[in-house]
Amino acid sequence: MLEGNRVSRISVRGFAVASATAVTAVGSVVGVASGSTAQPSIDAEATASDSTLLADIPTGQQAQVQTASLTQQADAQAIAADASAKKDAEEAARKQAADDAVAKQKAAEKAEKEAKERKEAEEAASRSAKREATTFSVQSSYTVAQIQAMARQMVPSGQFQCFSNIVNHESSWNYKAVNASSGAYGLFQALPGSKMSSVGSDWQTNPATQIKWGLNYMNSRYGSPCDAWSFWQANSWY
Repeated sequence: MLEGNRVSRISVRGFAVASATAVTAVGSVVGVASGSTAQPSIDAEATASDSTLLADIPTGQQAQVQTASLTQQADAQAIAADASAKKDAEEAARKQAADDAVAKQKAAEKAEKEAKERKEAEEAASRSAKREATTFSVQSSYTVAQIQAMARQMVPSGQFQCFSNIVNHESSWNYKAVNASSGAYGLFQALPGSKMSSVGSDWQTNPATQIKWGLNYMNSRYGSPCDAWSFWQANSWY
């Protein structure tokens, strides 16, 4: 073998050892070095000694071998990138699902809290109305101004106008108003009027008892006098 060829083989051998790639003993290509000049390790020396070197491949085929190796490396990198992207996407999906679950739980807790607060407010208003209804002295008759003054003390200020609108349409604040055709009675034209006895036996003669009943009815059926008024506007009854 010529000296020039020996140099070529040594150079290529070093190239193969440094990159730990070579052609297998049976001639199948497993990789081509990337050009590293690091000193070969013992394991790499052993691998290279058992391999067919690049210099042993015909010159016309060396470029093809290098191209095939680079293609394999690119494919491996693409597969690794796809796997990483898939892993990232799965992790992002898990995180989003966890965030959605937390958001739904918070929304449910908020709705539950608001419902509880509404119920407590209604109960407080009902207790207040019950207490205030008993503070009015019983009279043989009441003027509209007196009845409205009672209502202002029993109905929350922000709800009074809606409450008043309904009473105006139902009875014009006449606590003894009777519907000739149906028998509906009182400020709220309760039908039958006797249902107001649930809050007081004096429902026929005491406006405070009627106001208490009407406020409880609006709160329990619609949520508030203003919600009841909105329904009345849409249907002309409540």
